[in-house]
Amino acid sequence: MRMSEGVEWAAHCCLLLDWLGEDGPVPTSRIAAGYELPRPYLNKQLQALVRAGIVTSTPGARGGFRLARPLAEITMMDVVTAIEGPEPAFQCTEIRRRGVGAEAPESLFRTPCAVSTAMRTAELAWRKALAEQTLADVNTAATRGNPALPSQVRAWYARN
Repeated sequence: MRMSEGVEWAAHCCLLLDWLGEDGPVPTSRIAAGYELPRPYLNKQLQALVRAGIVTSTPGARGGFRLARPLAEITMMDVVTAIEGPEPAFQCTEIRRRGVGAEAPESLFRTPCAVSTAMRTAELAWRKALAEQTLADVNTAATRGNPALPSQVRAWYARN
């Protein structure tokens, strides 16, 4: 399974917005500068987070983005769904009904094929694992080796 880089960008931006949250809304240009990302594409990811209710957007010269709720209330699955959409990653196209199976009786196709079942089982486990992991958990892991990371990030943004 391959996800767009937007998922990575969105998750990092949520952490950043938490770390910078006390400073008010953070403009896309500031977020983009901190990660050296293209502003227009990053803005698309941020707008997807707004539509999902993960962040809020404030228009205007002093506008920007803020988290809509605490990191503990945002799961990694929330972020993935906001960016990639809710559709399953695997789409069964029922190729078993073509070629050699084209003339098989309909009764053979009443249940999903073994490939579809295996892929769906794996995807459900993946989604469950992401749904069980909050951004607060990710924040804890990110700062475990460097507890000063949020303050270092705030200091970098204050200088730049």
